Amino acid sequence: MVMSTQDVVDLIESDPGAMRVLRVTAGLDLPDWWIGAGFIRNRVWDAISDLPPRPDRDVDVAYFNPDKPDPHQDTSAEARARLALPGTPWEIRNQARMHLRNGEAPYPSTLAAMARWPETATCVGVTLQRDAVHLVACHGLDDLVTMVVRPSPTFDNEAGRAKIRHRMTTKGWLNRWPGLRLEI
Repeated sequence: MVMSTQDVVDLIESDPGAMRVLRVTAGLDLPDWWIGAGFIRNRVWDAISDLPPRPDRDVDVAYFNPDKPDPHQDTSAEARARLALPGTPWEIRNQARMHLRNGEAPYPSTLAAMARWPETATCVGVTLQRDAVHLVACHGLDDLVTMVVRPSPTFDNEAGRAKIRHRMTTKGWLNRWPGLRLEI
């Protein structure tokens, strides 16, 4: 069975640990925030592969606040998140300045920045609004739910594909999910 958007939302909502992380993040009061990447991808691929979930390696919180681009804002948000939920590997980044690190034009929103992450299956995010989980898949949900690793448009070049291969190796994706299909 191929998972739908609602199936992915249901998977997140049925995970008490994921919901704790979402509630803590909502309490940080960050503008235009989403939790993405492995937080969703790994849960979906574990569910499809009938594997028990494993602890999050990191919780990638992306938000957008062009009025406060100082990296100390991220550090402060991470400290507040660690106080609220100790032991969680938080990584909170204001996407309003990430274009500088990437040598690109400024991003207009969190979702525009997320769309530039390496793999299409990683360019996904969830947020919590009025206690409801909302999911976005910047390049569609198909690659995520069919376990395809494909470069996002930003990484669809020789250097980008090499980076994706390196990420797959160092993160042990094929060891964890042998059903992955690499399409680069």
